[in-house]
Amino acid sequence: MSPPTPVWPRLRDSRWTAVLASSLLIAAFARGGWAWPLGFVMLLPWLRALDAERGWRGSLLSAWALSVGYTAAVFAWLGGGIGAYTQIGAPAGLALLLLAAPLFQPQILVFALVRHLIGRRLGPLPGGLAACLAWLSAEWLLPRLLDDTLGYGLHPATLLRQAADLGGASGLTLALLLGNEALSAALRRHGHAGGWRAAVLPLAGAAALPALLAAYGALALARLPAPDSGPLLRLGLVQSNIADYERLRREQGAGAVVREVLDLHYAMSHDAVERQRADAVLWAETVYPTTFGRPKSEAGAEFDREILSVVEAAGRPFVFGTYERDAQGREYNSAAFVAPGRGLLGHYRKTRPFPLTEHVPAWLDGPRLRALLPWAGNWQPGDGARVFPLLLADGREVPVLPLICLDALDAGLAIDGARLGARAILTLSNDAWFSSSAQGPALHQAAAAFRSIETRLPQFRVTSTGYSGLIDASGEIHAATRWGERALAVGALPVGEPPPTLMRRWGDWVGPLASALLALLLLGLLIRALQRRVVAEAPVSARAATLPVDLALLPGPARWAAAALRVGARAGLLWMIWAILFGEGPVQSNTLAQLRSFVALFLVPEAAAWCLLRAYAARLELDAAAGLLRFTRGGRQLSLPLAQLAGVRPWRLPLPGAGASLRLSDGHDWRYGLACADPWALAQALRAVGGPSAPATPAQGLALYLRSRPSPSPGGLGRPWVKYLVFPFLLALPAFRLHQHIAYGSGLGEYYSFGLAAYLKGFSLWWAAWAMAVALSAAALRLLVELALLGGALLRPGRLAPLRTWAERLALAALYLGLPGWLLLRALS
Repeated sequence: MSPPTPVWPRLRDSRWTAVLASSLLIAAFARGGWAWPLGFVMLLPWLRALDAERGWRGSLLSAWALSVGYTAAVFAWLGGGIGAYTQIGAPAGLALLLLAAPLFQPQILVFALVRHLIGRRLGPLPGGLAACLAWLSAEWLLPRLLDDTLGYGLHPATLLRQAADLGGASGLTLALLLGNEALSAALRRHGHAGGWRAAVLPLAGAAALPALLAAYGALALARLPAPDSGPLLRLGLVQSNIADYERLRREQGAGAVVREVLDLHYAMSHDAVERQRADAVLWAETVYPTTFGRPKSEAGAEFDREILSVVEAAGRPFVFGTYERDAQGREYNSAAFVAPGRGLLGHYRKTRPFPLTEHVPAWLDGPRLRALLPWAGNWQPGDGARVFPLLLADGREVPVLPLICLDALDAGLAIDGARLGARAILTLSNDAWFSSSAQGPALHQAAAAFRSIETRLPQFRVTSTGYSGLIDASGEIHAATRWGERALAVGALPVGEPPPTLMRRWGDWVGPLASALLALLLLGLLIRALQRRVVAEAPVSARAATLPVDLALLPGPARWAAAALRVGARAGLLWMIWAILFGEGPVQSNTLAQLRSFVALFLVPEAAAWCLLRAYAARLELDAAAGLLRFTRGGRQLSLPLAQLAGVRPWRLPLPGAGASLRLSDGHDWRYGLACADPWALAQALRAVGGPSAPATPAQGLALYLRSRPSPSPGGLGRPWVKYLVFPFLLALPAFRLHQHIAYGSGLGEYYSFGLAAYLKGFSLWWAAWAMAVALSAAALRLLVELALLGGALLRPGRLAPLRTWAERLALAALYLGLPGWLLLRALS
């Protein structure tokens, strides 16, 4: 009788056991305190289970299971809140949340799929690194309800969290993911390579991550100013612990509830000002539950006057949560700034209203949705970060950045406010709907603290039911209140010039960089697949070529210098397209700044590359009598015996353009590379005069794609002088004339006002601007064409030649019709 199979191996290899183990570790990590080191091991059981999966379906199933476990471990309180808010009950709310877990945490599914895809093709190490990039990319690109990230769990680690001023909370998430992957690699090597020696390197990497973060944290804390240095701002934070407004309205009536709320806040604010000498008073989000400044009734107007009189009597500025109504009747969740002697200074409108509760997008709104979601509000989103002055009694004006609830999860808002000159952050929140658990408010406060670390701005945070407190530039919380208590928190923080941070300079850069690197990696995989795919269909026909041939004879340094210049020029074009379409600052809106950037980033490196190639231009001829290949350049000749030529190898990387290397009979490449339009045709021409066998006409994906690239001297509308000189000139004529009429009253207005030189200079700038616009548009279209043809080379390689023809025609049509059409629409509007 055979012995029973041990239970432990089955449990160890089970994806469900692994998911359960990781979910329990995640739950402990999310509760903070002493458990923060678990963040570096919490995914390890699940990663080991992923390593054992054989196909993408198993990986996806395991990721789905972890998304459910992760949601239950960290956000069960949100399910209870949803159930209470929608009145369907906490169990039903939690069930709904778990059902939507893959949508709530999509980065887990993306991580697992990319890890499987890349790991199968490139190995486990690249697969793990790519998966970490995919996690961050998904968090940045995909819409998610709470914008949560693993890095928030490191808030209890004082030293480690300081690195958020470099890469934000997302940077800490990357460190956690890499730490887990390093431990997984160590266990994998120990099992497969035999012993712990093979695991030393990944174990060292896993240990180095928290050590490096801690070392940086110590340095960062040493650079921060002392807590009592510089000018101080002392604020009183009123936490009333009045929660269920709807129940109170039903029991007491709307007017009585407002009366009770205001009287309590008046009393606590009086204590803050008179006894504790606060410079200003801060009330929570929507604490005044009607419009302020545009009352809806006479009773509302009376309440408004009463608040203004209280502020006058206190002699201190007040900031409180309320509603705002604009002239069109649209309402906003807002923060009102009221100063003694000045009255209402203005409103900050909440930029990130909670979806499907506070706000419904116009494209989704309608009677059917309102019937399904009767609780959905009609608040509109605000316009982004704004900085307001706190006018203090001692004559100081402290610029502050207000944030409301979900705004505090948006690093971009805090960074924008810091760039606008804010010296402190005022955060107002109403976490009362998380009344079933204190975990939600605790996580919200920890996430808000990262906005202070990223910008090094002090933060005063008030909520209706907790947690409230003062958050200094290191993320430490002072004068903290407890959850579910009525409390007045008063404290002071320095509000001097904050030290610079990388996050303030670069913005929230980790997600975009991870997305770009992942896109490059996937593009590399596509190119690799194209290289390996051999097609059975007819290849692109060879272009005829005979000697002599014009080419560029490039030594190695010259080739790579020209390649670097061309790559830089095209990267500059793509950056300008991105900056104009999606960026901010002068490059987006200032034509002169655009022209300067275009010249510096594209024209200068492209012209340098062209000059370098021209400097090495040569003509290849055959000396049949001597059996020599002669390269003539600038009156000088260089010879190569035809008998020494063993082969012609087209460049796999077409930089600075298409070309080939000559393989000699000794097995080495000749020291010069040949840059030419069609290296396959060149090889056939050499074969025709007695050279080595020409390489096969390309039948592989990437070579086929490269061979199909258009001629560098296109005809018709594709000619460079037509595209970049004549066409912009024709566009500039009506645009410049329209500008003259608008700015000077007639088509020759600038000529009559300032003379011919100014008139011609003005037209030249318009011509140059349109030439730049044509170049940028052509670059964007070229990128689309080449990406489409890369896919075509993989899917329909036999149709690549006609596909190239039609794609080029469509791109020219889009260019020559699109820009005039856009100009016409602008003129008509």
